[in-house]
Amino acid sequence: MMSGLILAGGPSKQMGGHWKALLPMGGEALIRRQIREMRKVCKEIIVATQDPKPFLREVDTKVRIITDYYPGHGPLGGMHAGFSLSQMPDIWVVSSDMPFISAHAAQVLWLHKQAGFDAAIPSICGCVYPFHGVYDKSCGTRALSLIQQGEKQVSELLKLKELLWSEVPDAAFADDPANPPFIERLDTWEDYHRAEQFLLGLGPSANRKQIDEPLGQCH
Repeated sequence: MMSGLILAGGPSKQMGGHWKALLPMGGEALIRRQIREMRKVCKEIIVATQDPKPFLREVDTKVRIITDYYPGHGPLGGMHAGFSLSQMPDIWVVSSDMPFISAHAAQVLWLHKQAGFDAAIPSICGCVYPFHGVYDKSCGTRALSLIQQGEKQVSELLKLKELLWSEVPDAAFADDPANPPFIERLDTWEDYHRAEQFLLGLGPSANRKQIDEPLGQCH
C-alpha cells in the first residue's frame, strides 16, 4: 500500500480563479473522483493546498489536508510537505486537475519502483510525466534542497544525478482499463468540457497533455 498525495495548490488563473479540484466532474467534485480511485491502492490520502477551507466540505475526515512548509514554491513545495508527513514509504503523486487517474497504473509504477528505484515515472508517447509518478518518501529531502535553490518545477527533481528513477514506458500500461489516458490534465476550459463530454459518452476525451516541464518530446 502507498500514500496518495494530491497537489491542489491554489485557484487557477487560466480558469478564472476556480479551483480545478472542485470543478464538477461526472456529477461530483473532481477531487472526490481522485480520492475514490486512490483508495484502491493507498492506505492514506493527503491533499496539499495553500488554503484548506474550500476542501473541508468536499473530503471526509480520513483525508489529511496539509499546507506547504515553504509556500510559494509550487508543486515542489506540496511534494516536500506531503513526503514529510506521509505515513507510508511510497507515495503516489497526482495533480488535482487530472480527472482520469488510474490505480492500476499506479500499481504498475509501484512494482517497477520496488526494483531499487527512488521513483517510477510514466513515459507516454515519448514524454515523461512527473505527475502520476510513484516516489520514495526520501525524495522529500531532495525536494527541499531544490526549494532552497529557488526551484518550483517537479521536473527539476528528476534531473538530479543522485535520484535513481525508472522510466516506465507505454507498453507497461497496455492492459490498463483507464480510457482516456491517466496522464491527462485540465489546463483550459476546453479540456474540461472535453473530459465532461467523455464521461457523459458524448465525445472523445481531451488530448494528452505534457505535465509540468516535459523531459522528452511526444512523437
